[in-house]
Amino acid sequence: MVKNIVVSFMLVAASFTPVHAADKAPKDSSVAGELRVRLEDAVRIGLQKSRTLELARLDRRMSSEKLMEATSPVLPQITSGFTYTRSLQPSVMFLPNFPAVTSPMEISSDNSATATLEVSQSLFNGSAYASIRAVATAGKMSDEAYRNAESAVLSDISMAYYDALISRDQLKLVEESIARWEESRKDTQAMFRQGVVADIDTLKAFLSVENLRPDLIQAETRVNATMTRLKNTMGVSLETPLVLLDTLSVGSRSYPGDLAAAWSEAMEKRPDIRQLELQVKAEKDKITAVRAERFPMLTAVGQLESQTAFDDEVQLSDSRWPVSSWVGVQVSLPIFTGYRISSRVQQAKIAQFQTMTRLEDLRANAMAEIELRLSAWREAEKRIDVQSSTIAMAQRGYRISLLRFREGVGSRLELTDSELQLNKARTNYLQAVYDYLAAGVLLDRSLGRIPR
Repeated sequence: MVKNIVVSFMLVAASFTPVHAADKAPKDSSVAGELRVRLEDAVRIGLQKSRTLELARLDRRMSSEKLMEATSPVLPQITSGFTYTRSLQPSVMFLPNFPAVTSPMEISSDNSATATLEVSQSLFNGSAYASIRAVATAGKMSDEAYRNAESAVLSDISMAYYDALISRDQLKLVEESIARWEESRKDTQAMFRQGVVADIDTLKAFLSVENLRPDLIQAETRVNATMTRLKNTMGVSLETPLVLLDTLSVGSRSYPGDLAAAWSEAMEKRPDIRQLELQVKAEKDKITAVRAERFPMLTAVGQLESQTAFDDEVQLSDSRWPVSSWVGVQVSLPIFTGYRISSRVQQAKIAQFQTMTRLEDLRANAMAEIELRLSAWREAEKRIDVQSSTIAMAQRGYRISLLRFREGVGSRLELTDSELQLNKARTNYLQAVYDYLAAGVLLDRSLGRIPR
């Protein structure tokens, strides 16, 4: 069907001056400071400068760091310490069974120091292992969140580009309509001087041109507004002159033939659905992690210690540093935590139920969204097929009416009606192509398709 559309459009283009004649073969040369872009260029620039994507990239980095943090409890923990003490007043001790007049015994040195090295290794920590799985799943969620942000940026840039294209082409249609009426006005004035038409016909010809001036102003305003939106979406300066090198044209697109196939593709590819599915899994891992807090924790521990003590008259190099060490196993088992663990388990279950409900709601909305957008795309495709042949007939009708008017056979009303029909046919075709392209962008996002 698309092939027939393209052939029909080429035949139509051969019969009259095309709307995009000036843009079909854009030159590579550009004015200094000008930014000349095709759609793929706009997308590339937008992806590089998008603040939304930058935030999504930072979220992915954050998830990576959180995974590293969650892994730390099951890795060896090594700590070292050094303590130095200077005695200002010596510590003393009274020996028992001696008369009270006996002087106390000093038991401290002027200087003392202790160096320690402690090592611990978790042998069993069920809560930590479950937490690692939950954080790893959260990392996958951040990847899907990035894909979802990327899809949104691609869609926004594409829609902004197509909006700018149709506003530009609608402006051309108004300008071409004014040019036709200007030509008709000149013909009417010449015929009036020859006495073929009445003075009222020259007035109508003048009003036909002037009535299009407000449309021209509105079209120019729409062009400026859509170009501003496109620049902002791309992340370029609003002062940058932007030239669009693409045209609104029908390309080759392929979509599932039925709703079931489209639904299946969306369930497999849509990042927002994948993100919620992973969140359900992460919530399940959180439940396991909280429950595992009831299990015993087994940890291997060890310490290496060296200490010294000496008075001021002793050199540091002459002091002794005896070394002691020990190893052991530490077991901890919570017996009663004041219902803290059971409460946290229930909270995790509720969070999982909430996520599952959001997932079901998203799936239902996605199915309705896909059906509507697939229908809109097919409708636009059919309208293009119809309007491509209508333009040729409207162009032929206008030429006949103009010839009849110039020969004095046709009426002014007939020419006006033919021009309106031609303008409507070209506007409808332009709108159909835009709707086709826009529906394709929205349908791609609904199906989870992200072009690379």
